[in-house]
Amino acid sequence: MTETPELDSLAAVARLVGEHPTACVRYGADPRTERGRGSLDTESGLELPGLSVNPLGAEAWWSRPLEHWIARQLCQYRHLAEESDDDRRAWVLTGREVGRGPDCEPLLADVEVLAVLSRTALDDAEALYQRVFDAGNGPS
Repeated sequence: MTETPELDSLAAVARLVGEHPTACVRYGADPRTERGRGSLDTESGLELPGLSVNPLGAEAWWSRPLEHWIARQLCQYRHLAEESDDDRRAWVLTGREVGRGPDCEPLLADVEVLAVLSRTALDDAEALYQRVFDAGNGPS
């Protein structure tokens, strides 16, 4: 396995997403060890046909800075890495979309690891998210 670049700032993540607009984030163990397996839908017990991810490339309707989109996407599931005692990290991936999961998230197969995110990059994202969004204010 080749050395995986570690990104240590939100700006570095944005540069990578600019080069790879289909990049996604996955919180978990090294996805290269999960080849051939999909994510598990814990509620149904069903194995999904790919790895569950969150897109880091902004949708066409997004009119705010790309960094805002990325910060929001990184913060939505950050708790998955922090609630666990294992080696879960935030991995930036690309791959072939093979379906959608139960939360309508993309499922990727044939993944390629682009980078792993440091805690500093995630902290940058969290700080921006808290500063520019009405964080936690969902639909009523």
